[in-house]
Amino acid sequence: MSSSSSSSSSLPLQTLKIGIVGFGTFGQFLAKTMMKQGHTTRATSRTDYSQLCHQLDVAFFRDVIPFLEADNDVILICTSILSLSEVLNSMPLRRLKRHTLFVDVLSVKEHPRNVLLQVLPENMDVLCTHPMFGPESGKNGWKDLPLVYEKVRVRNETRMVEMSCEEHDKVAARSQFLSHSIGRILAEMEIESTSMNTKSFETLVKLKESATNDSFDLFSGLFIHNRFAQQELMNLEQSFEKVKQRLLKKMSEQQSLSSV
Repeated sequence: MSSSSSSSSSLPLQTLKIGIVGFGTFGQFLAKTMMKQGHTTRATSRTDYSQLCHQLDVAFFRDVIPFLEADNDVILICTSILSLSEVLNSMPLRRLKRHTLFVDVLSVKEHPRNVLLQVLPENMDVLCTHPMFGPESGKNGWKDLPLVYEKVRVRNETRMVEMSCEEHDKVAARSQFLSHSIGRILAEMEIESTSMNTKSFETLVKLKESATNDSFDLFSGLFIHNRFAQQELMNLEQSFEKVKQRLLKKMSEQQSLSSV
C-alpha cells in the first residue's frame, strides 16, 4: 500500500486482506483502488452499504464481530474525525484473532493517534497516515501523490515519507484547515462564477466548491481535533483586520488630500 502504486491491473508481489471501518466516500475510493491492486477487501460501517459492496465485490459486515474475526492483515480507519472515538470504543477489539496493522487516514493526526493507542491492545501495530489526495485528484492512480505518515507502533516497516503526528497537524492547520476556512467564508459570501472571471477569481470559486463538497463535520473535525487550528483561525482574523485597517487608512489619506 503505497501512494506510488498506480491503479493498474498488475498485481503486487504481496496481496493483503484489508478491512475498512467506515465505508463513506473515501473508504469506497480506497477500496476500489486496493481491489485493482489485487487485495481482498472487507468493510463495516454504521450505514448499510451491503448493496454497494455487493456491486463492488467487497465483503460487507453489518456485525462488527465477524469483521474483527475475519483475519485481516490491515484495518483501515476511514470514519469521520468526530465519530472516531465513539466507533473505536464501541468495537470489541478483544475479538481480534491475530496481529493486525491499524492504519488511520483522517485529516488530523494527533487525535487518532491518541485514540488508537488508548483502545488497541499493545500487540497491534499503529500507522497514522494522511493521504494528501482524494477521489478526484487520485482518480487516475496514486503515483507521485504525497502521503504523510508516522510509524506510531510498527514492527514491519514500509517505504513512505515520514512525518510526526504533531508536525503533520501543524502543517495541516496552516494548509488544509486554512484553505477549508477560506472556502467556507467564500461560500457564506455566496460567490459564483461571473461572465468576466479573472483566473484569480476562478481559483476562489474552485476553492469554495472544493470546501463545500466536503461535509461540515469534516471541517469541524479539522478544527476541534487539531490543537493548532484555533491559532490559525486567530491568525486569519488578525490578518484580515490588518488588511482592512490598511485600506481604511489609505482611504482616509485620500479623503484628506481631496479636502485640501
